[in-house]
Amino acid sequence: MEAQSLGLAVAFTAGLLSFLSPCVLPLIPSYVTFITGMSLDELTAEDTERRRVRRTVLLHGSLFIVGFTLVFVVLGASVTFMGSLFNYASQWVERVGGALLIVFGLYLLGVLRVPGAAREWRVNLGNKPLGYLGTVLVGVTFGAGWTPCIGPVLGGILTIAATRGSVSDGVGLLFVYSLGLAVPFLLAALLLQRFLGSMKHVGPWLPWISRISGALLLVIGVMMLTGTFTALTALLARFTPDVLFDRL
Repeated sequence: MEAQSLGLAVAFTAGLLSFLSPCVLPLIPSYVTFITGMSLDELTAEDTERRRVRRTVLLHGSLFIVGFTLVFVVLGASVTFMGSLFNYASQWVERVGGALLIVFGLYLLGVLRVPGAAREWRVNLGNKPLGYLGTVLVGVTFGAGWTPCIGPVLGGILTIAATRGSVSDGVGLLFVYSLGLAVPFLLAALLLQRFLGSMKHVGPWLPWISRISGALLLVIGVMMLTGTFTALTALLARFTPDVLFDRL
């Protein structure tokens, strides 16, 4: 339970970092206008229609989130199932996973260049299909978009999921990762005018977000490779009040 809780915290943090990546954050206004079918002027207008606009943004934003969450959860279930097939060699699975995380981390830090890693595998939609199902489909294509920024972070979480003991653990890990990406997205969509105003202050820091992501993956990768990830969870358990365990 302690290892799972630590993994969930890492997954949520990774989701937040994915949202703040240069491949996602600057495109939020475009995604919001695309899934809602509204212009920026309509979305940021202060008038009597504001409540209707927010309902539309909330509905389509939630459906967009459902779309990419479905992709991430299916990926999490798949890699965890594959990892469980090698349960007899779980220690080696963790070590190999740690090595992969180190590679992802070094790539995000700019230390390592991976041929073809800068290529986007995103499915492009020229026009959003009509209706609510179309918004879900856009979310699915976003989730399948292995862009250079979000790909290594998502790949790192999938690598951790592959070392989980059960498929449900892997699904939970990717669901929490999706939450880390979904919560700020929905807030930014609902508060789009304030979001646009803050972008000019956040923009210069975007390269550092990528480096922070790389550092996170690098640290966790080293811990998994050396076996100290499990040791850390055991240490944290010693300082966790029993009442919290009763609730978990």
